[in-house]
Amino acid sequence: MASDEGMLTDGQWKKLEVATLKNADNLSSSPKSHPLFADLNIKSPTGGKGPVAGLPFRHVRRTHSGKHIRVKKEGAGGKGTWGKLLDTDDDCFLDKNDPNYDSGEGAYDELVDSSVSDPLDDYKKAVVSIIEEYFTTGDVKIAASDLRELGSSEYHPYFTKRLVSMAMDRHDKEKEMASVLLSALYADVILPDQIRDGFIRLLRSVDDLAVDIPDAVNVLALFIARAIVDEILPPVFLARSKKNLPESSKGFQVIVTAEKSYLSAPHHAELVERKWGGSTHTTVEETKKKISEILKEYVENGDTYEACRCIRELGVTFFHHEVVKRALVLAMESQAAESLILKLLNEAAEEGLISSSQMVKGFNRVAESLDDLALDIPSARKLFDSIVPKAISGGWLDDSFKITCDQDGRESSQDDKLRQYKKDTVNIIQEYFLSDDIPELIRSLEDLATPEYNPVFLKKLITLALDKKNREKEMASVLLSSLHMELFSTEDFINGFIMLLESAEDTALDIMDASNELALFLARAVIDDVLAPLNLEEISTKLPPKSTGTETVRSARSLISARHAGERLLRSWGGGSGWIVEDAKDKILKLLEEYEMGGVTSEACQCIRDLGMPFFNHEVVKKALVMAMEKKNDGLLNLLEECFGEGLITMNQMTKGFGRVKDSLDDLSLDIPNAKEKFELYVGRAMDNGWILPEFAISDE
Repeated sequence: MASDEGMLTDGQWKKLEVATLKNADNLSSSPKSHPLFADLNIKSPTGGKGPVAGLPFRHVRRTHSGKHIRVKKEGAGGKGTWGKLLDTDDDCFLDKNDPNYDSGEGAYDELVDSSVSDPLDDYKKAVVSIIEEYFTTGDVKIAASDLRELGSSEYHPYFTKRLVSMAMDRHDKEKEMASVLLSALYADVILPDQIRDGFIRLLRSVDDLAVDIPDAVNVLALFIARAIVDEILPPVFLARSKKNLPESSKGFQVIVTAEKSYLSAPHHAELVERKWGGSTHTTVEETKKKISEILKEYVENGDTYEACRCIRELGVTFFHHEVVKRALVLAMESQAAESLILKLLNEAAEEGLISSSQMVKGFNRVAESLDDLALDIPSARKLFDSIVPKAISGGWLDDSFKITCDQDGRESSQDDKLRQYKKDTVNIIQEYFLSDDIPELIRSLEDLATPEYNPVFLKKLITLALDKKNREKEMASVLLSSLHMELFSTEDFINGFIMLLESAEDTALDIMDASNELALFLARAVIDDVLAPLNLEEISTKLPPKSTGTETVRSARSLISARHAGERLLRSWGGGSGWIVEDAKDKILKLLEEYEMGGVTSEACQCIRDLGMPFFNHEVVKKALVMAMEKKNDGLLNLLEECFGEGLITMNQMTKGFGRVKDSLDDLSLDIPNAKEKFELYVGRAMDNGWILPEFAISDE
């Protein structure tokens, strides 16, 4: 039978030792028979011999005759016994005024009356109940209140560990809820060091967790990445943990997975935050709306404390730059609100609610959008320039921002023509999104007569589409195909996409999934033959290595190389007008196949006319030239000659078609070894007949 020693805490043993020393003289001359020592098994009640068979130690007493007798449980009463431990009559009590009073006797009373339960055990049971209730109700406030009332704050690292480990074995909803609760409790209820210690305990126990949770390494890595994104764990946590974990341990694997799989990806913050579906979070648009409502209400009532509380409850620390941006815009729209807005931002910075990096990002976003803001707020730049010094002098905006802002201002003031062009193109694009009238947009661009700014238009078109619905994204892709045929050169598209990708990180501040959307636009441009696959390589070489733009190009290549990439990419935004283009390609291919097999030229021309897509006739030219190479049937050029003669295919469309084939010659040569030689012959015939622009031959050389 196990010893009763395990039932006493360290504190109780110390009390026992003190009591024993002080009362040694008061004990019987035969201490081994004293019932106190018998109950604690310090000496065997049988005088060193084993207990009588079948009789437990503490319920055996020995008489003067040497006989063993069974007494009441816990030794109270019975013939030949001394009664229960420190048993006294009800009328008796310790009197400190008694001359025979010994203060050491109080230690025995304290020992007997004290509880032997472990406070940590009670805490563990209580937090499991709190966590289970939270997973059921989703009420962060109640969970925080219950944890405060529980007390025992020194055990909060265990709460962190228990919350995460329970969520790891549940659905994504509970994982998301756990991350949200940790962010809400951070600093207010649980200290930063306690959050860190909780995760350290998780790393040490991940081997055990993996027994019941097969993907424990990946899930815990995501929890740690999320904690870093939510700024409740410092990034240095990863490096320090790696030093203290064996490389062969699963804990070490967790850190490596968090670093490489989650925190090194482009726009990792947004991706990690959405990994579990954001089931307890609102959408980005809803978050922006809530921020606007908080700021408007604050301007009305001026309650800074309440505004900060509402911002904190949003639980989007990585998105606080949006609060800064919208607050500054509101201050510029209403100068009466400026002092209140500056007070709020100052208070949020002092509380640590909005970090310095988020503050700088917010100011940078406003600085970059000043040209657009000036359309609605004519004095936007002047107002912004007056706010920046106040923020810097107040100590809540980094002083280095002023230099950047001044440089941006000088560069912008040097090009009023470009500013006006941007203003005009925004109106043109917005009108197109409403009307879906491509010919009208093309006429508007021709009226501007600024082809040198074509890349700027492309950047503005896609940037505006990124922040809209799938319908507008699809319309933007279709428009790119039309512009490629009528107005824009391949170089314009390359430069436009380079400009987009260079600013991809800034775009992602407004549009969380910007990198993926840009990759779709790039891949779609290749599928629509606006860009050739080799153009992606050219774009990539002009971007900084390991940048977000480079990663986006790599993603676009992956999309293009996937099985059935064409169909998938055309459906990426719900199909829409993309399927019109795809259907047109199929019809063009069929009519050319029929013509190649002996069809009538006039009938083929009528089919092309019936397509009703004159802006897409470059596709007819391209497919006719490629088919002529593949089938070794130069008679297909007779169809092009007829179409040009009837005015069905314009010189611009003809030149675009030849240009697209030229751009894809390297790829064509893989299947058609003499593709370049055949193409040179076709170009010669086209030049002789005046189908294509004279400049084409020069660029070809």
